[in-house]
Amino acid sequence: MPYKEQLDTNRIPEHIAIIMDGNGRWAKQRGHERSFGHQAGAETVHVIAEECARLGVKFLTLYTFSTENWNRPTDEVNALMTLLFDSIEEETFMKNNISFRVIGDISKLPEKVRNRLIACIDRTASNSGMCLVLAISYSSRWELTQATKDITTLVQEGKITPNDINEQLINRHLATNFMPEPDLLIRTGGEIRLSNYLLWQCAYSELYFCDTYWPDFREEELCHAIYDYQQRERRFGKTSEQIK
Repeated sequence: MPYKEQLDTNRIPEHIAIIMDGNGRWAKQRGHERSFGHQAGAETVHVIAEECARLGVKFLTLYTFSTENWNRPTDEVNALMTLLFDSIEEETFMKNNISFRVIGDISKLPEKVRNRLIACIDRTASNSGMCLVLAISYSSRWELTQATKDITTLVQEGKITPNDINEQLINRHLATNFMPEPDLLIRTGGEIRLSNYLLWQCAYSELYFCDTYWPDFREEELCHAIYDYQQRERRFGKTSEQIK
């Protein structure tokens, strides 16, 4: 039986985060340049975003471009920036009632890409369905460093004291302060690591790793991940007896 038919529709994760890995290897296996894999991966983004919206996921956060990715060959970075510009289809968001957000240091992006992202954020702001979040020029170490600087400034200005610093205050100064922590983190492509992605936020996320390269990741694989998530007992440090 397909996994989609086995899902408990009352237990769909509110927030799914995905590390979209395997584009380059997928392309190389087929004798193509890595950019071909990124183009195929962009098509998968639309497929998975629409499926998540249909399933009732509230937030979908996709690791699109890390701060470390700036160290890749210039040609590949330029191709990724062009693809990012071309793949932002506002009509897809409007058709599916999806709002759009970005987390990361977008000041480093080319101006035309940055303007395209901001325009899409503004146009979709009133959409009330799922929120699709792209992590672009993002890393957890960058995010936590920025939050630390912001909080330090508040202390220096006398607006708070060191004793006021707690988890809630840190959360308010993270780039993700507008959404809940991920219930489920998925990584495609066969690697088993978090790669500097939402490290604070994923403290109690359920993790799902699969060998499928991102361009081949489709609705049934997504539903498999959600089904696997639904079979788990989320205890958040408590015992089974305490949560029953």
